[in-house]
Parts: sequence; structure tokens; C-alpha cells
Amino acid sequence: MKEQEVRDKERLELLNNIDRMKKEDEDAQRAKRERVNTLMKQAAEANAQALIEKEKRRQEEKDEEQEIIKYMKDRDQREHEAQLEQQRIKEEKEREIQRLRELQEKAADRQAEIDALRAKRAFEEGERQAREKQRLEHEKRQRIQADLELAR
Repeated sequence: MKEQEVRDKERLELLNNIDRMKKEDEDAQRAKRERVNTLMKQAAEANAQALIEKEKRRQEEKDEEQEIIKYMKDRDQREHEAQLEQQRIKEEKEREIQRLRELQEKAADRQAEIDALRAKRAFEEGERQAREKQRLEHEKRQRIQADLELAR
């Protein structure tokens, strides 16, 4: 009987050990599941945060690209407006130069007319003086001849 009691006791201890080990295994499994769940949650949060950061960077890049496009568009517009302004100024200068040329031509034509008129008047005056001189010489010769005839 004693042997039976020892075996029963050993069997009970063995059963207790088995129960304790099962409980420890279950606790270890539960702890492992909790660690895995915690790690999965952390990984999911890290992935979500990484996605948020990635989207934020993508949006920033898109914004920068839009800013560059706007800057280039504005710069092209300013250059175009500057070219138009330069063209307008150039055309205005050309019109002014043409107007001044026309004025110079008119002034030159007017001066040429005045010079031609003066030359004509000077020529006519020269002719009148020449005719007057001729007339006076002719009268002088006639007087001299008349005096000579009277003296004869």
C-alpha cells in the first residue's frame, strides 16, 4: 500500500507538473500572441505613419512642381510682355524717326524752294541790273554821240 500511495503521489505530482507545464505553455503562448499582436499593431502603425509621410512628401513634391511650373509660366509671361514692350518701343522709335525724316525732307524741300526762289530773284535782279547797266551805257553813248554831233 505504501507503494501504491507513493505511485499515486507521484502520479498526482506528475499530473500537477503536467497541469503546471500546460498552464505555463498556455501563459507563454498567450504572452507570445500578445507580443505578436503588439508587434503587428506597431508595424501597422509604422506602416500607416510611413504611408502618411510618403503621401506628405508626394504632396510636397507635387506642390513644388506646381510652384516651379507657375514660376516658369510667370517668367515666360514677363519675358513675353517685355518683348512686346521692346517691340512697341522699337516701333514707336521707328515712327518717330520716320516723322523726323519727313519733317527734315519737308524742311529740306522748303529750303530748296526758298533757295530756288532766292536764286531766281537774284538771277532776275542780276538781269535787271545788267539791262539797266546796258540801258545806261546806251543812253551814255547816245548822249556822247549827241554831244559829238552838236559839237560838229
